[in-house]
Amino acid sequence: MPTSLTTPRYPDSQDILDKLRFLPSEGQIWLGEQRMLLLQVQTMATFRQEIVNTMGMQRARSFFMRLGYHAGLQDAELARSVRGQEMSVEDGFLTGPQLHALRGLVKVVPIALDIDPRRGHFYGEFEWQDSYEVSISQHIFGPLKEPVCWLQLGYACAYSSQFLGQEIQYREVECRGCGDARCRIVGKPAREWEDHEAFAELFREDPLIDELYELQSRIAYLEDDIARHQGEERYRPIGQSPAFLGALDLIDRAARSEVPILLLGETGTGKEILAHRAHQQSERADKPFVAVNCAAIPPELIESELFGVEKGAYTGAMQSRVGRFERAHGGTLFLDELAELSPRAQAALLRVLQEKQIERVGGQASYHVDVRIVAATHGDLTERVQDGRFRADLFFRLNAYPVTIPPLRDRRDDMPLLAEHFLARFEQHYRLKTLGFTDQALAAMRRHDWPGNIRELQNTIERGVILTGEGHPVGEQSLFGQQPAMARGQVLGDSGHLTQAVDDATTGDALDALCGSILEGGIALEALEEALLERAYRDANGNISAAARRLGLSRAALDYRLKKRQIGSR
Repeated sequence: MPTSLTTPRYPDSQDILDKLRFLPSEGQIWLGEQRMLLLQVQTMATFRQEIVNTMGMQRARSFFMRLGYHAGLQDAELARSVRGQEMSVEDGFLTGPQLHALRGLVKVVPIALDIDPRRGHFYGEFEWQDSYEVSISQHIFGPLKEPVCWLQLGYACAYSSQFLGQEIQYREVECRGCGDARCRIVGKPAREWEDHEAFAELFREDPLIDELYELQSRIAYLEDDIARHQGEERYRPIGQSPAFLGALDLIDRAARSEVPILLLGETGTGKEILAHRAHQQSERADKPFVAVNCAAIPPELIESELFGVEKGAYTGAMQSRVGRFERAHGGTLFLDELAELSPRAQAALLRVLQEKQIERVGGQASYHVDVRIVAATHGDLTERVQDGRFRADLFFRLNAYPVTIPPLRDRRDDMPLLAEHFLARFEQHYRLKTLGFTDQALAAMRRHDWPGNIRELQNTIERGVILTGEGHPVGEQSLFGQQPAMARGQVLGDSGHLTQAVDDATTGDALDALCGSILEGGIALEALEEALLERAYRDANGNISAAARRLGLSRAALDYRLKKRQIGSR
């Protein structure tokens, strides 16, 4: 700090307070033309903690600095409207620290201030006393290694820059949040800080969505690469049923051509597996296989995901990024859930198929792409074309070689093969060994219609493996979460002979009919009970235990009833 500077003094703040209005009946607070809020410090503490936990410390710092920056811009305009040209530039500038204090953020104590607009000179030094950011940071995180007054620092930078018409940057050179005795900031024109360019980057948006999509793209590429080097076991089609082998034969016939393949079938039938089969059997097998689920990407992002984006194309596009078409160059691009493409994306896709050229979002240059298209949908594209929801010209180009994938209920002979395949996969994944499927479980899987097809079967078997555990057979209850429904068949009766089993429904119907007959015949309850007891006793040849089993009673209970009615002693 230059030694010749004097400590500035604040002008009277009444003109600022006159701009503050509370309208509780309207649920409003106003400061000039700005609507304000009263928030508990604890609420802001919770907010900061969640942002840090979600974004990490460095991203959170940038986020809160931008938050403060927007507040500083607004207050610079308010300062001009409140004080106008009536005061010196220094007094007018000090409106900002007064507004900062009025909001309850911190007490700002000026240490030094030197402003010369003609020379573009500025030097400001302030102490922040009782900073709310220090309080909540110490409460949540304890002492940190770096200053913690992020929002206030962003506010100071924006307010000074907007008020003076040049970029001013501040540094918190001391902070109680990292163990210093006080919080002190120093502000100078940006050019006078050696790291001014890196510091300015903190105020630029850095959305997570671009990074997440970039990471997803890298993961997808690595998964494809790993799959190629592991013998493509993940993408091995499994099945021997005629319907499935017929579909596989159609795919193999078209694999070495360049014709687009359109896979049709219900959700979960394994269309990506068969798309990969087409890639494996083609001359592009050593090039990338890139899969895109069109339904999983928001409509506003599908174009940038498919065709890439140039730096600066939209807010948050901090760098150029290649799309799925460029990643699949020389190989195969699998477009799953094709029917979900937006109209704009359909038009762009048609252009790529016709011209084999793409343009990144926000770019002017064209890029040549050599890509084989395999598309898939579970919906009726013909119906969508008729309704105007899907372009007819795009449909005719992609529908050149349609292949229908049969649902699992039409290939029940493949059930044991698929079940054993998934069982082995999940035993390896969970590092346990079951005793295989019970016969009842296999029969139940054959009976089930599998509306979710192979994906449902896979999820069901994973559930079964988890619930079964080590060293036990996988039963029907583990798979479907219910007691096994046993076939009726025949059972061994009390007489030692086979007799037809009666299920609960049949028993209920018979009992209902019997009750009707008894009531219509006017038979009394006492007479009915005595007749049943005597008949059971007689049919069991006087064996009370056998008679009790037929009646669903304990031996003692039946013996009591027999003696009461003197049955057996007559």
